[in-house]
Amino acid sequence: MEKFSSFRDPGTGIQPFLAPVPPQERDLFDTVLAPIRAVVAVTRTAVIIVLISIHFVLVHVIGFICRPIPPLQDLISWLGTALLARLALYVIGFWSMPTELIARKRGKIPENKWNPRAGDLIVSNWSSWIEVLWLAYQYNPLFVLPVANAPAASSARDVSSISYTPGRKTGTGSAAISSFNRALSSPEVIRGFRQVSLLEIISSTGNTPSAPSSMPLHSLDDIRRSARGPVVVFPECTTSNGRGLLRFADVFNGASVPTKGYSIFLMCVRYDPPTPSQPSLSHSVPGATLNPLRHLLQICTSLSPQSISIRQLPLSESPSSQLFKVNEVAPEPRSDVLAEVCAVLIARMGKMKRVGFGWEDKYAFLDFYRGRR
Repeated sequence: MEKFSSFRDPGTGIQPFLAPVPPQERDLFDTVLAPIRAVVAVTRTAVIIVLISIHFVLVHVIGFICRPIPPLQDLISWLGTALLARLALYVIGFWSMPTELIARKRGKIPENKWNPRAGDLIVSNWSSWIEVLWLAYQYNPLFVLPVANAPAASSARDVSSISYTPGRKTGTGSAAISSFNRALSSPEVIRGFRQVSLLEIISSTGNTPSAPSSMPLHSLDDIRRSARGPVVVFPECTTSNGRGLLRFADVFNGASVPTKGYSIFLMCVRYDPPTPSQPSLSHSVPGATLNPLRHLLQICTSLSPQSISIRQLPLSESPSSQLFKVNEVAPEPRSDVLAEVCAVLIARMGKMKRVGFGWEDKYAFLDFYRGRR
């Protein structure tokens, strides 16, 4: 839409924040199935709510009671997280969720499957709460969310100053739709991280980092050292619509490459474009209340199996490999070398284009989006 043109990346032309919209045409068959789809969506959502309730009781009530016995608490956490997350994915329509190991070097046979351990980092792009559920089912990890000061308010208000250039004036046969006079937001400093539960990170999907509060903050390294499982990090710090990879924040400041004492597991998640009968699985715009309930209802209307593409990098080719060479991946890395290396590798794995926008621009987008509704 033209009113959001200032949030189209100048370098790639990608609009990474608006939710993908399916084609408008609908055949008679889709219209006839609409009532059935509505009933299926409500039924599936009701089942998911029951699973969430069971998860809360097992993990946050019984698990809290069992804190004096860590092995028993870990077992209950696994039962209430991994198994219920897989059931939830099955109810939504993800009957099969295969993964693919992608080797950087052609002709090289990828090694065995991942095996992240306590204190290791799993680094991924972020498009939806669905990959959060998959990670919970697969590895029962620890989730963290970044904390940062809100960007300057002026950057969120400059989006209306867009000058349109109608007609074809490029001389190349392409139309110059608009000119961009809104500069990219400058990166904000990540003040720290907070450990969050599975339900909290799901409800935070689509939002930007929260502002510092009275709650204590921890460095990523401190959280990693004390973790009893692998730690999941989303360096984009918010979700995109999956069409491009957002600018990675400096979340690994001080980390050397290759890393020492822990392993880095890189993955990339992508979803198919939406169709009239298959809503978009990416969740870039959070709901105002009970996020992401509305998105859950939408995707539960699908009567066909859901699909997800999960690509993983072999551990021997990750930035934690002692044979890893930074200059082969990022000849001119920025201050946070590990963040830049991870961004390059994830973009290559998923065959995604990197955009200049970061979570700071998403903050301005959401402010503008909510102000126009």
